[in-house]
Amino acid sequence: MSDFKPKAAFICVHNSCRSQMAEALGKNFAGDVFASYSAGTETKPQINQDAVRIIKQLYNLDMEKEQYSKLISDIPQPDIVITMRCNVECPYLPCKYRKDWGLDDPTGKSDEEFIKTAKIIEEKVLALRKRITEKSTPTS
Repeated sequence: MSDFKPKAAFICVHNSCRSQMAEALGKNFAGDVFASYSAGTETKPQINQDAVRIIKQLYNLDMEKEQYSKLISDIPQPDIVITMRCNVECPYLPCKYRKDWGLDDPTGKSDEEFIKTAKIIEEKVLALRKRITEKSTPTS
């Protein structure tokens, strides 16, 4: 088995909420299996402060410590592209695997919606981790 670690890019338009949460949780729960990045077609001056607070509260992770809103051109070429659910056309990035997680943007909604979104992202990150580890066995 090689030491190659695929690069996963979590993509949404503004790269300020869902994709940032996915990057943080990807690094936390699957950093040994894949490298996590997030990006968008536009940027915001800062990460959504409700997302920052909820991720800190639930997982004790500080998204603002190492993360910031980035454009797709600012990240390495990904092997895996995960879109969050674009209400406009999702940006295209060439990759080996693509999936849309269909997550509604919790921006402007209650803490319960942010918590629900974070928990769904956690489940999906763990499922992606499992998929990658199962695919990288010598028999596949």
